[in-house]
Amino acid sequence: MTPAPLPPDQPPDPGGDRVLPPGQRHTDKLVPMHYGRVPRLDLQHWALTVGGATRDGGVQVLDWAALQRLPTRTVRADLHCVAKVSVSGLVWTGVPLSEVIALAPPEPGAEHVLLSAAYGYSAAVPLAELDVPEALLATHLDGQALTPEQGWPARIVMPHLYGFKGPKWVLALDYHHHPQRGMWEEHGYHPRGRVWEQERYAHQD
Repeated sequence: MTPAPLPPDQPPDPGGDRVLPPGQRHTDKLVPMHYGRVPRLDLQHWALTVGGATRDGGVQVLDWAALQRLPTRTVRADLHCVAKVSVSGLVWTGVPLSEVIALAPPEPGAEHVLLSAAYGYSAAVPLAELDVPEALLATHLDGQALTPEQGWPARIVMPHLYGFKGPKWVLALDYHHHPQRGMWEEHGYHPRGRVWEQERYAHQD
């Protein structure tokens, strides 16, 4: 399965730097949204684990020090909420998810990923959606370290998917051979979530 391509550069819209996807409206302010308390994670104990159906059958553990040794990328990208609001022109910096996949590749046929985060949050995506240049394990927003409300120390950013596909406070990436359902998918949201196709709800398939 191939990821949906990001749209080409387009003329500015009244509220930002790109034409918005269908059904979205612009908002000037990024308002962090979450359920319950904001996790207060400790970098000495935080790590991203990559497991499930890995090629070598093992689990790769990336603690904060290991994460700092990986290449980083900065992308300017919009954030689209499934609730039909978009924030344009955000500048994200972090480790490309393609680098994480290269460190711990999946075994053949494992084309699905479950992304898990603090407090039991999770999201399911096809593996191909992570392996695009703009997809990041982001640690900074607009040149500043993420705040706890924004997902510190790291969050998933995939600009071509709705925001519910990008967990804040991410802790694990697990490969699977069959589609999974994370928290939002269990509540009827779309298994892919591509913004330009308006893939909001599972009943659309």
